[in-house]
Amino acid sequence: MENRQWKIVNGKPLMLSIPEEFVYNTVAREGKAGQLWIAQLPELFDAFCRRWDLVLDGEVLHGYLGLVVPVLREDERCVLKLSWRNASLTQEMQALKTWAGNGAALLLEADPAQGALLLERLAPRSLGTVPVDEAIVIAGRLLRRLAIPAPSEVQSQTEVASEMVTLLPARWTQFCRPFPRRVLEAVLETVQSVTACEDDLLVNYDLHYENVLAGEREPWLVIDPKVVRGDPVFGLAQLLWTRLEEIEDGPGVESIFSLLVESAQVDSVHARAWTMVRIVDYWLWALSVGFTYDPARCRILVDRLFPNH
Repeated sequence: MENRQWKIVNGKPLMLSIPEEFVYNTVAREGKAGQLWIAQLPELFDAFCRRWDLVLDGEVLHGYLGLVVPVLREDERCVLKLSWRNASLTQEMQALKTWAGNGAALLLEADPAQGALLLERLAPRSLGTVPVDEAIVIAGRLLRRLAIPAPSEVQSQTEVASEMVTLLPARWTQFCRPFPRRVLEAVLETVQSVTACEDDLLVNYDLHYENVLAGEREPWLVIDPKVVRGDPVFGLAQLLWTRLEEIEDGPGVESIFSLLVESAQVDSVHARAWTMVRIVDYWLWALSVGFTYDPARCRILVDRLFPNH
């Protein structure tokens, strides 16, 4: 697909430049529907610029599911996020609205039907630039701070656990049993022991170092949340696998895990059990989408945190 360029008329952007990598990944993932959505993005962007009185103010960035475009609304520095519409996006909007800028990027405008969010703009510096033993404490405290009463519409941890009971054994077999059966059985035992949400808190289970950016209102603010309604222990594991090499070369997995548990103010035994669930679930998911490095990281984490398994 052709890469579109900005056209500016009287200070207004009329066409969106879409990074080729984002085009390729979207079409590969979503097929014809993704191709049609990509084709509609320039017009959609222009419509929101007119609707919310926005002007382009920088280079287009992207994540896995959406574009992030720096814009100005008068003198206010914002970003317009245009995302592939799914349940995760709806719950992201609900979470940002619930937090109201306390510990997270401030949601200024939203159109769930069109997958559009207007957010305060943060600095490009992420928590990934901070030494990992300091960053883990900051992230753990943010995880706890954001764990406030959740909207009832947010998917519960119990619902997620029920899906895991079905998916994990099937994926384990599909991908040639990448770890011992006793690991799978331990995970399923933990998952099946949850018959109801142990808590009704808003838990960001995708709070990792690159999703925490430097802000002006506060030193660090969370972006791009993925949430469940449940217990904060569900949001720990990704903080281990996303900087595992640094953790291994520095303080070590056990030391970092202890810092994380303490800063997030969660029970260590409960946290370890659900961290194992999340690691194994991510391991099998990563295999299902063709990731190469992440399954290896998950194997190391299981060896370090659960040596008796």
